[in-house]
Amino acid sequence: MKKTYKYLSIFFTILTFIGAGYVLMNNGYANAGYAVIPMLFALIFSILQKKKINSSDKFTTVLG
Repeated sequence: MKKTYKYLSIFFTILTFIGAGYVLMNNGYANAGYAVIPMLFALIFSILQKKKINSSDKFTTVLG
């Protein structure tokens, strides 16, 4: 699951840069949502990845 969240976070970060480039190429006339929405998903998956890592560390500490 951690790898899946990591790859999805990277994918949506790349989409964010592509969307920002699209907005800039259109001199700002394109909707900024092309960059904002993928970044929102990138942040969500990044947070989920960190939560998954922290929860697995706590589990090994209890058993260790």
